[in-house]
Amino acid sequence: MPTKKPPTPWYADGLRFKCTGCGDCCTGAPGYVWVNKADIELIAAELDMDVPDFEKKYVRNVGVRKSLVEFSNGDCVFFDGKTRKCEVYAARPRQCRTWPFWDSNIRSPEAWQATCDECPGAGKGKLYDIDHIEAERAKIRV
Repeated sequence: MPTKKPPTPWYADGLRFKCTGCGDCCTGAPGYVWVNKADIELIAAELDMDVPDFEKKYVRNVGVRKSLVEFSNGDCVFFDGKTRKCEVYAARPRQCRTWPFWDSNIRSPEAWQATCDECPGAGKGKLYDIDHIEAERAKIRV
Protein backbone atom coordinates (compact mmCIF):
# COMPACT_ATOMS: atom_id res chain seq x y z
CA MET A 1 0.00 0.00 0.00
CA PRO A 2 1.52 3.36 -1.00
CA THR A 3 2.15 5.85 1.77
CA LYS A 4 0.24 9.06 1.61
CA LYS A 5 2.49 12.04 1.00
CA PRO A 6 1.98 14.76 3.62
CA PRO A 7 0.44 17.97 2.30
CA THR A 8 2.83 20.69 1.22
CA PRO A 9 3.09 23.29 4.00
CA TRP A 10 1.76 26.74 3.24
CA TYR A 11 5.33 28.08 3.69
CA ALA A 12 6.81 25.76 1.04
CA ASP A 13 8.35 28.76 -0.74
CA GLY A 14 10.18 29.74 2.45
CA LEU A 15 9.90 32.42 5.10
CA ARG A 16 11.95 35.53 5.77
CA PHE A 17 13.62 36.37 9.06
CA LYS A 18 16.40 38.65 10.23
CA CYS A 19 16.95 39.13 13.94
CA THR A 20 17.00 42.84 14.74
CA GLY A 21 18.39 42.31 18.24
CA CYS A 22 15.46 44.18 19.76
CA GLY A 23 15.16 41.79 22.71
CA ASP A 24 11.36 41.71 22.54
CA CYS A 25 11.32 37.90 22.39
CA CYS A 26 13.14 37.81 25.75
CA THR A 27 10.66 40.03 27.55
CA GLY A 28 7.01 40.41 28.32
CA ALA A 29 4.36 38.28 29.89
CA PRO A 30 5.45 35.35 32.03
CA GLY A 31 6.01 32.13 30.15
CA TYR A 32 8.51 29.37 29.68
CA VAL A 33 11.94 29.04 28.14
CA TRP A 34 12.16 25.27 27.93
CA VAL A 35 15.58 23.75 28.47
CA ASN A 36 16.85 20.21 28.16
CA LYS A 37 19.98 18.59 29.56
CA ALA A 38 22.13 19.75 26.63
CA ASP A 39 20.88 23.35 26.96
CA ILE A 40 21.57 23.32 30.70
CA GLU A 41 25.07 21.94 30.26
CA LEU A 42 25.90 24.45 27.52
CA ILE A 43 24.70 27.48 29.47
CA ALA A 44 26.32 26.28 32.69
CA ALA A 45 29.64 25.93 30.84
CA GLU A 46 29.19 29.40 29.32
CA LEU A 47 28.80 30.78 32.85
CA ASP A 48 31.62 28.57 34.19
CA MET A 49 29.23 26.94 36.66
CA ASP A 50 28.64 23.38 37.76
CA VAL A 51 25.36 21.99 36.41
CA PRO A 52 23.77 21.42 39.85
CA ASP A 53 24.58 24.98 40.93
CA PHE A 54 23.30 26.35 37.63
CA GLU A 55 20.04 24.43 37.95
CA LYS A 56 19.52 25.54 41.52
CA LYS A 57 19.91 29.19 40.57
CA TYR A 58 18.43 29.40 37.06
CA VAL A 59 16.07 26.47 36.39
CA ARG A 60 12.57 25.64 37.60
CA ASN A 61 10.68 22.40 37.24
CA VAL A 62 7.36 22.56 35.40
CA GLY A 63 5.84 19.12 35.63
CA VAL A 64 8.35 16.81 33.97
CA ARG A 65 9.92 19.66 32.00
CA LYS A 66 12.41 22.36 32.93
CA SER A 67 12.32 26.07 32.19
CA LEU A 68 14.63 28.96 32.89
CA VAL A 69 13.47 31.17 35.73
CA GLU A 70 12.26 34.69 34.98
CA PHE A 71 12.41 38.08 36.56
CA SER A 72 9.18 39.18 38.25
CA ASN A 73 8.16 41.17 35.15
CA GLY A 74 8.37 38.05 32.93
CA ASP A 75 11.74 38.88 31.36
CA CYS A 76 14.19 36.02 30.89
CA VAL A 77 16.72 35.74 33.69
CA PHE A 78 19.52 36.20 31.12
CA PHE A 79 18.06 39.31 29.52
CA ASP A 80 20.05 42.45 30.31
CA GLY A 81 17.47 45.24 30.43
CA LYS A 82 20.10 47.96 29.99
CA THR A 83 21.76 46.60 26.86
CA ARG A 84 18.66 44.65 25.71
CA LYS A 85 20.96 41.72 24.97
CA CYS A 86 21.12 38.09 26.06
CA GLU A 87 23.90 37.46 28.55
CA VAL A 88 24.33 33.87 27.30
CA TYR A 89 23.63 34.44 23.59
CA ALA A 90 26.40 32.10 22.38
CA ALA A 91 24.89 29.31 24.50
CA ARG A 92 21.22 30.29 24.35
CA PRO A 93 18.66 27.47 24.59
CA ARG A 94 17.36 25.73 21.48
CA GLN A 95 14.00 27.41 22.02
CA CYS A 96 15.72 30.75 21.48
CA ARG A 97 17.95 29.50 18.65
CA THR A 98 14.97 28.19 16.67
CA TRP A 99 12.82 31.36 16.86
CA PRO A 100 10.66 32.14 14.90
CA PHE A 101 10.29 28.71 13.27
CA TRP A 102 8.10 27.20 16.01
CA ASP A 103 4.95 25.18 15.31
CA SER A 104 2.88 27.83 17.02
CA ASN A 105 4.26 30.54 14.72
CA ILE A 106 4.05 28.68 11.41
CA ARG A 107 0.92 26.55 11.82
CA SER A 108 -0.98 28.89 9.49
CA PRO A 109 -0.48 32.07 7.46
CA GLU A 110 -2.48 33.90 10.14
CA ALA A 111 -0.18 32.65 12.91
CA TRP A 112 2.85 33.76 10.90
CA GLN A 113 1.28 37.18 10.32
CA ALA A 114 0.71 37.54 14.06
CA THR A 115 4.38 36.66 14.60
CA CYS A 116 5.38 39.28 12.02
CA ASP A 117 3.17 41.84 13.79
CA GLU A 118 4.99 41.17 17.08
CA CYS A 119 8.57 40.59 15.90
CA PRO A 120 10.22 43.32 13.80
CA GLY A 121 12.49 40.78 12.08
CA ALA A 122 9.88 38.19 11.13
CA GLY A 123 8.85 38.45 7.50
CA LYS A 124 11.98 40.46 6.63
CA GLY A 125 15.57 39.71 5.71
CA LYS A 126 16.97 36.37 4.63
CA LEU A 127 14.67 33.88 2.94
CA TYR A 128 14.90 30.51 4.70
CA ASP A 129 13.92 27.47 2.64
CA ILE A 130 11.49 24.83 3.76
CA ASP A 131 14.27 22.37 4.67
CA HIS A 132 15.79 24.85 7.13
CA ILE A 133 12.39 25.76 8.56
CA GLU A 134 11.42 22.11 9.04
CA ALA A 135 14.79 21.29 10.67
CA GLU A 136 14.39 24.16 13.15
CA ARG A 137 10.73 23.35 13.82
CA ALA A 138 11.65 19.75 14.62
CA LYS A 139 14.11 20.74 17.37
CA ILE A 140 11.46 21.89 19.84
CA ARG A 141 7.68 22.07 20.05
CA VAL A 142 6.55 25.49 21.21
